[in-house]
Amino acid sequence: MKSTRIVHANIVNEGKVFQGEVLIKGEYIEAIGADLSAYPADVVIDAKGQHLFPGLIDDQVHFREPGLTHKATIFTESRAAVAGGVTSFMEMPNTTPPVFTQQLLEDKYAIASRDSLANYSFFIGASNDNLDEVLKTNPKNVCGLKIFMGSSTGNLLVDDPKTLESLFAQVPFLIATHCEDEATILKNMADFREKYGEDVPVKYHPVIRSEEACYKSSSFAVALAKKHGTRLHILHISTAKEISLFDNTIPVNEKKITAEACVHHLWFNDADYNRLGTRIKWNPAIKTEADQKAILQGLLDNRIDVIATDHAPHTLAEKQQSYFKAPSGGPLVQHSLTALLEFYHRRQVSLDWIATKTAHNPAILFRVEKRGFIREGYFADLVLVDLNNPQTVGADNIVAKCKWSPFEGVTFNSRVTHTFVSGHLAYANGRFNESQAGKRLTFERN
Repeated sequence: MKSTRIVHANIVNEGKVFQGEVLIKGEYIEAIGADLSAYPADVVIDAKGQHLFPGLIDDQVHFREPGLTHKATIFTESRAAVAGGVTSFMEMPNTTPPVFTQQLLEDKYAIASRDSLANYSFFIGASNDNLDEVLKTNPKNVCGLKIFMGSSTGNLLVDDPKTLESLFAQVPFLIATHCEDEATILKNMADFREKYGEDVPVKYHPVIRSEEACYKSSSFAVALAKKHGTRLHILHISTAKEISLFDNTIPVNEKKITAEACVHHLWFNDADYNRLGTRIKWNPAIKTEADQKAILQGLLDNRIDVIATDHAPHTLAEKQQSYFKAPSGGPLVQHSLTALLEFYHRRQVSLDWIATKTAHNPAILFRVEKRGFIREGYFADLVLVDLNNPQTVGADNIVAKCKWSPFEGVTFNSRVTHTFVSGHLAYANGRFNESQAGKRLTFERN
C-alpha cells in the first residue's frame, strides 16, 4: 500500500492554520502531527511555504455528459476540477436526455467510474411527472434531487404546483433548487423583445432575470420546505433580498434550509457586462454591486453556507451569439480556489473560512462520508497551494474542454500545485496522473 508523507505544510483545517505533517496511506489519512518522521513513507513531499487545504467539494457543476459532449465531458471537466483543487463534485441532471430515471442516473455513474479523475456524485432530476422514479433514489449513494423552479439550460422546468407540493412533502432526502419565477421572466422577456427585438443588450440580463423573479421563487421554496419539514438547499443566491430568507442563529449541522453562493456572483457585477458580454451570462444573472457585496456579507454572516461554481461550459462560438441565442453558463471549476484566495489576499476573508465554505460545510450539509476535513481515518482529499506563485489565466493553461474562461487575462496570486484524490496524486505541478479514477461519494443518511 503506497504511502506519502507531506512535510512542513501549513495545514488549513477546522478553524485553524498550523504547521505540521500528514501521512497518507493508500486512500486514507493515516496520521497528522508535528513530526511524523518515525513513519516510513514511499514518497515525501516538502510543502515548505505552502498551505494544505481539504479538497474542495463543489456541490453544483454541469459536466454535459451524456448528449452535450461537444461542450464538455466528465473526463475533461474532472481534470479541470482537480487542476483547481476540487476533489469531489456533484453534477446536475440537465444533460441529454435529462436524468429523470434511475437507469439514466446509473448510466452517468458508470461513465464517471471509468473517466472521472475526481470523486463524484450525480443529482436525479425532477420533472412534472417522475415522482415515482425520484422516490426510488438511494440517499446513501446519491447526493440529492434537483428541481429547476425556473427554466435554465435544458428542459427541466417543474412548474406544476401540485407536483412541487408532492415533491416537498414526500422526498425524504436533500432537495436542491434553482429558484427563478418563470412567469416573471417571460413577461420581462416579452417587454424587452418589444423594445429591442432580438438584439437585446446583454446588460439587461439581470433586469430580465430580475431580483423579483429570484425572490418570488426562493421564498416560495422556503415556504414549502417549512410547511413540510423538507431538507432544502437553494443554489446560487444572486440577490441581497434573498439572504433574509436564511437563518444564522443555529449551527450549520442543524439547519434544514441552507443556501449556496457561487464564485461568479462574488467576483463580477453588472458593470462587467460592458466588458465581458455574454461570457458572464449566467442564470440566475450576475446583478448589482450591492448584491455582490451582500452575498459576500451573507457568507461572512453564515446565512449562506457554501461556495460552489455552477461550472457550466459552452463553446465560445455558442457564447458569442446574440443575447437570446447565447446559452447561460461558463467554466469556473479550475479557478474557484485561486479566485477565492484573492479575497484572502485583499484581507476580506481568512484561509480557514475558505476551507469551511468550500469543503467542511458541503460535507456537513450533504453528510458526505469521510471527506471534507483533514482528519485521521478520512479519505486523503487534499490540495497544496502556493499563495505566492502568480499565474495569469490564458488559453494555454485552461484545462476545460471549451478552452475559454471569464477569468482570461486575470492574474491570480496563488496557484494549486498538488491535488490528492482519495490518496491518489492526481495532479502535480501542471501534470496529471490519470491512472486511477475518483470514487463515488457516499452519504451518512438513514
